[in-house]
Amino acid sequence: MSVMNIAFSQDSTNVPALSVTGSADVYYKYDFAKTKNNSYTSFTNTHNSFALGMASVKLEHKTDKVDMVADLGFGQRAKDFSYNDEGITAAIKQLYISYSFTNWLKVTAGSWATHIGYELVDPYVNRNYSMSYMFSYGPFFHTGVKAEVAVNNSGFMLGVANPTDFKYVPNDVLNKKKLIAQYSFTPGDYFKAYINYIGGQNIDTSKSHQFDVVLTSKISDKFSVAYNGTINSSKMQVSKNQFSEAKSWWGSALYLNYTITEHMGLTLRNEYFSDKNQLKIHTPTAEGAKIFANTLSANFKIDNLTIIPEFRLDHSSEEIFTKSDSKPTNTAANFLVAAVYSF
Repeated sequence: MSVMNIAFSQDSTNVPALSVTGSADVYYKYDFAKTKNNSYTSFTNTHNSFALGMASVKLEHKTDKVDMVADLGFGQRAKDFSYNDEGITAAIKQLYISYSFTNWLKVTAGSWATHIGYELVDPYVNRNYSMSYMFSYGPFFHTGVKAEVAVNNSGFMLGVANPTDFKYVPNDVLNKKKLIAQYSFTPGDYFKAYINYIGGQNIDTSKSHQFDVVLTSKISDKFSVAYNGTINSSKMQVSKNQFSEAKSWWGSALYLNYTITEHMGLTLRNEYFSDKNQLKIHTPTAEGAKIFANTLSANFKIDNLTIIPEFRLDHSSEEIFTKSDSKPTNTAANFLVAAVYSF
């Protein structure tokens, strides 16, 4: 991805540069059951329609000690990402300021994309265009403060944040907070490991804890593998000092990436998502489900443009999907093609 550097000064050698990057994406999706109600993941809930994804611009200004990032997004994808916000605040994907006390200690305050999971909201960094169930039902972003420590090949992050996906919270829940943490081991491109955690009070009367692991490995210049596994456990408050038994959902996904040439690649995502405790999947015909989702995506690159044709097949243990005759079924399939531009 290219970077535009702008120095607002007659003598730019004394003024840090402003980095400007961005992206835009559009897509068309066709559901073989001819309905837009067969998608339970984020951002692509359409059928037989051309759709706008998101236009993003990211501004970053750095000095030796301070780093400021303002990452803005406009469109339905950005609106769904900031679903708790209204007006112009919904356009803020990230807004934070970092201060580096030393080369191994950095403190950040503001709002930033979650450390949980493998996929990101910006489509140009994902090789699949549609999103996983784990991304869709996990946290999107955090607003708070965090400290990051780097020691050789290891990294440690610890922070306190608002309840998940809230930049601002109502006055009556200001005392509710989340603890976030991460351990990373990155000896090089050939192997990286991340162990992630978020836990604490939610915006309602529940408490939850989520543990997450991401592993990536570069097998060769053409082939790489990634794995993401996560489990979320929640307890509902039944009285002042008493909570119900924990209920959980969990998921596991394998990403197989093959780069045929510098202009062409393939990615297969196999995901298993279990919601037997009915925390996330609710339909008129079923409560809770176990889903096996397979997504095959091609990436055709032309300069800064990536064309992504994609076929997706989801199979559920329950009849949570709909046929073209409106009858329930346990299988859904769709095809989409997306155009993603980044600079």
